[in-house]
Amino acid sequence: MDLHIYYERQEPYPLTLQEDPSVPFGQLYIVEKMKLTPDHTAVIVSKGLTLAGIPDACFRYRLGNRSALEWVIDQYQVSKDARCGITSDPNRLDDPEYIVRLVKQVVTVSVKTVELVDQLAQGVTMEDWMERSEKNANKA
Repeated sequence: MDLHIYYERQEPYPLTLQEDPSVPFGQLYIVEKMKLTPDHTAVIVSKGLTLAGIPDACFRYRLGNRSALEWVIDQYQVSKDARCGITSDPNRLDDPEYIVRLVKQVVTVSVKTVELVDQLAQGVTMEDWMERSEKNANKA
């Protein structure tokens, strides 16, 4: 439970930062709209920054029909409400690396969650479920 409640306290996953040296450092961390590479091994954060080395396990932890990482990529983008014209900008002037750190932490949480679920699956057999089911049926 702590893993999910305190996701922002998790160690960032050691993704590889691929920086474009032609982009000024101050612009590397400014997110307009992130996207996954076609092979899902990296996130293009901005014109000058890509986070590479995303493990396959990251995509096995799902929130509904998409992974937690895909949810973050979708939600953390600059957008403008068509009706009122208000712009929503997830970038933080006081913490320019926030979104990159968040992506890394979400990868950590996703990978650790998959590991925990796999451990549980190894420790609980179908017989365990059947016995529990029978005991509950007898109580009713």
